[in-house]
Amino acid sequence: MESDVRTAAEIGALKDAERAFVLGEMDRKTRLQYEASWHHWARDEQLAPTGDWTTWLIMAGRGFGKTRAGAEWVREIAEADGSARLALVGANFAETRMVMVEGESGLLSIAPPKNRPLWEPSLKRLRWSNGAEAYLYSAAEPEGLRGPQHSHSWCDEIAKWTNNAGQALAAWDNLKMGLRLGRAPKIAATTTPRPVPLVRALVKDSGVKDGGTVITRGGTEDNVANLPAAFIQVMKADYDGTRLGRQELNGELIEELEGALWTRAMLEECRVVCDEASQVVRIVVGVDPPASQTGDACGIIVAALCADNKAVIFADNSVEKSSPETWARAVADAARMWGADRVIAEANQGGAMVKSVLQAADISLPVRLVHASRGKVARAEPVAALYEAGRVFHAGTFPRLEDELCGLLIGGGYEGPGRSPDRADALVYALTELMLGRRREPRVRV
Repeated sequence: MESDVRTAAEIGALKDAERAFVLGEMDRKTRLQYEASWHHWARDEQLAPTGDWTTWLIMAGRGFGKTRAGAEWVREIAEADGSARLALVGANFAETRMVMVEGESGLLSIAPPKNRPLWEPSLKRLRWSNGAEAYLYSAAEPEGLRGPQHSHSWCDEIAKWTNNAGQALAAWDNLKMGLRLGRAPKIAATTTPRPVPLVRALVKDSGVKDGGTVITRGGTEDNVANLPAAFIQVMKADYDGTRLGRQELNGELIEELEGALWTRAMLEECRVVCDEASQVVRIVVGVDPPASQTGDACGIIVAALCADNKAVIFADNSVEKSSPETWARAVADAARMWGADRVIAEANQGGAMVKSVLQAADISLPVRLVHASRGKVARAEPVAALYEAGRVFHAGTFPRLEDELCGLLIGGGYEGPGRSPDRADALVYALTELMLGRRREPRVRV
């Protein structure tokens, strides 16, 4: 850029409207130079650390700029070294492609036109004009990383990698064993923190002095210059000070609560994909209605009983700060989408009203009201025992529901996000109906 215009760092520090004006005044050549000058306008924590390390873990809140940092690191390596062979690893192939390659901060979007790599989707490969190559992999298929050799790797959202059968750890091990090209193989891993086994192992490895893991931490507000002010305000208003906010926005690694009924490890072990579930014989929607429109969320959890007498949680359709008509419609929609046999709703907060509101949303909706005669933890304890016995599974990841489950403590008490575990309560009602209520003969669904 010319010396008489502001530096890239100065432009990056401007407010949204001012920055948009300055960029709008630039000619095309100058703007392309600005956008390509990552080392000038990136924040220090978005640049790779110096020194001897093998893994750079960026563990930060949403909107921090993790994906951009990972993509720029890959771009710098590929443009500088034509012999580079890089592995791009996401939770699955779809996310690897949509986020790491084609996304707004992906490799195709950030590359200057003259240095943009050739994208070959059928081969799952990116090729730079100097000969550098990057290949796409799925952490859900760790055997795909057995054999190929690489000099560098970027792994995205490693806390999301499925690990119910050890896939995440196996993918990481296979990747590391294949990093045997070049003089100093390295991995950059970007993720929002969750205390899953792989993240814990990397954090523990950060204590190794030579050649271990270097961790960069940060939160959403670190990137306030590039995020809408309205988004920051909403996030602070809804999640500031909560456990979920500390993890998802501040980037804190929240460890297990002592004496919790559910643990993160327990939940990681119970994950399945939908086609792994046994034949479904019954589906219910558990509902924990809010006491008021401005109060807690309405917990809406879809659960199924399978022919092998095990249960699967299919969906968390909970809604927040909604009117009775809105949450009732969300319940009816969930029941219709999943073909539920019945809705199980907590009736302590005006049972007749709850039933009438639900039936007004869908006149054919069969509703059963349950009265919570015991405390939340007492109701949850036998359901937690079902998880420990390996009889309940999650068809995917439900972060907010799982945060609430891990906030319920043995002997009473709740230390999870929000004032009340609304999603967890809805799950308890659904699983109690399916597995702990009066025994019923299973009937096969058509």
